Amino acid sequence: MHRLFLFLFFSPLLTFSQTIDDQLAKQAEVLMSKQAQSEAAELLCAVGGIPAPSGQEQKRAEYVAATMQAMGLTNVVVTDINNAVGVIPGRRDSVLVFISTLDDLAGVAVLQEKSPKPVVKGDRVIGPGTNTSSTTVAMLKAAEQLVSNNIEPDYTLVFAAVAQEETGLQGMKEVYELYQSWALGFVDVLGDGERISYGAIGIHWWKVKASGEPGHTLRGGLPNLNRGMGRAIDEIFKLPQVEQYAQDYTRLNVGMVHSGTVYNHKPDSGYFTLDIRSLNATAIAELEAAIESTLEQVETETETTFEMEPFQLTPGGQIPGALNSPLVTTSQVVSRWLGFEPTMSNRGSSNMNVAIAGGTPAIGLGGNRGGQRGFADEWADIPAMMRTAQHVYLLAAMLGSKESLVLEK
Repeated sequence: MHRLFLFLFFSPLLTFSQTIDDQLAKQAEVLMSKQAQSEAAELLCAVGGIPAPSGQEQKRAEYVAATMQAMGLTNVVVTDINNAVGVIPGRRDSVLVFISTLDDLAGVAVLQEKSPKPVVKGDRVIGPGTNTSSTTVAMLKAAEQLVSNNIEPDYTLVFAAVAQEETGLQGMKEVYELYQSWALGFVDVLGDGERISYGAIGIHWWKVKASGEPGHTLRGGLPNLNRGMGRAIDEIFKLPQVEQYAQDYTRLNVGMVHSGTVYNHKPDSGYFTLDIRSLNATAIAELEAAIESTLEQVETETETTFEMEPFQLTPGGQIPGALNSPLVTTSQVVSRWLGFEPTMSNRGSSNMNVAIAGGTPAIGLGGNRGGQRGFADEWADIPAMMRTAQHVYLLAAMLGSKESLVLEK
């Protein structure tokens, strides 16, 4: 049966309380107890200690899924792409989906092979793999608290630790495809909610490959692909679209340039990279078209052949009225309860982009998780992790049971 979900910030007659009742507050406070922090830190040592470079998350996914099962979540699965998904059933088919990132940077797995397992020291869990994994543990502890407190949501709550975030948001794309027809919204758990993103900036990463005639210096310096790449980069930076669409936070950067290995030989191949960002999809499209035209012109002038190869294309988007939606305003209430006024942004860049680009409301909860990510002394802040768990718990309990959250037809 087809359902149309309409967020009710369009109607002043259908609203819900912007306060946290005493019972929910007390339940959330339990997550900051010494016992809860100790249990979460121990779980983080286990989860973060399992190598999970993007595309190779199976062992970590299986551990997370087993933890979900033990905590009382239902319909627990590890999908083909290695997402770990668990559910707290509601009285309706509609779902509210919480997302955490399961995979790590490739370099973290290398460090894990050379480093001891994560350990707890004071308010920190120290070791490669702990920083990003702290959000998964926070999400798991929030879900466990919901089950143990017998929270019976009106809307089904889905908890998904998603794979391949670092390589094109592939895990999120799978989750979105599965739930988009039933989803009231998505919450990307990146931190405690000190920052809240409600819109998504489009980010396109391109590798521009160049090829040309090789040869020794004594055979002459031209044609030379380095001249072609230099000319192309210079002309690309002169393109007017970045300035024309500056109000849409349009940005362009050349991050890497590579060619050749010796002093006395012209290389036959090389590349440079492009990082294109904007809140406006039209700006990105126009800029990319102009870049392609520029490359064609430079090819003729310098006898260099260019090919634009997409590396990662992250969609963006804005949903009208999102800032005043129940998803955003309730999260703001929770952030204030946690003790801070959240910084708001319509330029999110994470798993949430997939949902927003598809027209489904989503937010990203950001905040400081720790430090030294990607280094041997990487660490996660335990109190910050538990504040994140509190935010997820309260958001799930408040939104999951509100009759006024959506209108179904």
